[in-house]
Amino acid sequence: MLEQLAARIEAFGKGEKVILVGWSLGGLFAREVAKVRPELVEKVVTMGSPFSGNPRSNNVWRLYEWIAGHPVDDPPIRTDTAEKPPVPTLALWSRKDGIVSIRSTRGLPGESDRQQEIDCSHMGFAVSGRAAPAVVQAIRDF
Repeated sequence: MLEQLAARIEAFGKGEKVILVGWSLGGLFAREVAKVRPELVEKVVTMGSPFSGNPRSNNVWRLYEWIAGHPVDDPPIRTDTAEKPPVPTLALWSRKDGIVSIRSTRGLPGESDRQQEIDCSHMGFAVSGRAAPAVVQAIRDF
């Protein structure tokens, strides 16, 4: 799966590095692609992505297991999700997330280069008109 994503990113970038912005689980994929193909990626921005700590530190792990068909703490990709990719990373997180724990989305020192709080719910990272300007500004400033 990571190689398929990398191939799409490579085609999209047309020889240029791209900035990957991933929301929730998409942020985990962005970080992992940046680990295996850092030459394709300029930066990674995660929004409410559970890259750090216990994978059960969220309110939807049972749903994830039901949909994905595997335990949340035994994914089909063998990796350390907390390991920082070899590119600059920004972790956007929210105390109002409600789905994923702050600890998981903000991470510990060394797991991302920068962390910034956004005032929104988990869904708000991607769909809130109120949060959008702050998300866009954080990405621009990074």
